[in-house]
Amino acid sequence: MSKSIFKYSFSLLNTDYVKLNSSWNYANVISPYYRIYYIDDGIAQLSGKETVLTLKPGYLYLIPSFTICNMKCDSYLSQYFLQFFEETPNGISLFQDQREIMQIKAMETDILNFKRILKINPGRGINRSDNPKVYEKQAYYDEYISLNHKTNLSLQFENQGIILQLLSRFLKSGNIVKKQTDIPSKILDSMSYIQLHLDRNITITELAKRVNQNKDYFSRLFLTHTGKRPMTYILEKKIERAQHLMLTTNKTLLEISIETGFSNVPHFTNTFKKIVSITPAAYRRQNENMA
Repeated sequence: MSKSIFKYSFSLLNTDYVKLNSSWNYANVISPYYRIYYIDDGIAQLSGKETVLTLKPGYLYLIPSFTICNMKCDSYLSQYFLQFFEETPNGISLFQDQREIMQIKAMETDILNFKRILKINPGRGINRSDNPKVYEKQAYYDEYISLNHKTNLSLQFENQGIILQLLSRFLKSGNIVKKQTDIPSKILDSMSYIQLHLDRNITITELAKRVNQNKDYFSRLFLTHTGKRPMTYILEKKIERAQHLMLTTNKTLLEISIETGFSNVPHFTNTFKKIVSITPAAYRRQNENMA
């Protein structure tokens, strides 16, 4: 009898019910955590690289971690929101192949789940500003994560259960392009190895040798099952890590380039610009604290 090991877990960051206005207007937001919104009144807009969605009452919206997002409200919007970190032992995100904003029709159970998680977690709103450039700082993450460590086991289980229930709604909707269970174990192992060794200069030859495959065959197999060539995937994950470090730490570009396995800052800068479309320095200025 085969056993499926459940390997995804999530930790609560913030949850609240808020009423927004035209000041909710932020561009190129890329956060290291997930967001789920339930809209109960008003109208606004979310847009990403390839997606433009109108936020409207009665719908749920999911923004996976590291998904570029523009937020715009012309007049009024009221929403329940939930923000949480993903924690997986192999570092492979549940939505790694679907970094786009998603929308589904809400059910009564979804609304009850939002109201319940808000009720059992008082004071877990952002309480500073609705501007991501203000509240996305490591010190604030640490503050909220420390609250998770202080909560009793029953509450931790209930929070986890509610997050999983809400996420399952998007999985049921068919939004996941490629199920990880469909990916060969050797490719999954390679993806995990990449995630855990982003500080190194990983080569395709090294990856192929680890799983006892010919380099060209491995590259074709990786492309078939991930949609990306190995080196493209490696560089994107390195830059994703760099974005996280720039959002949550005060490390220099040199320190970040070393931590993400680049030989020097110019190499890091050129790769970053190629993937993100702006330089690391410009990205950091764009996301500086505007409080």
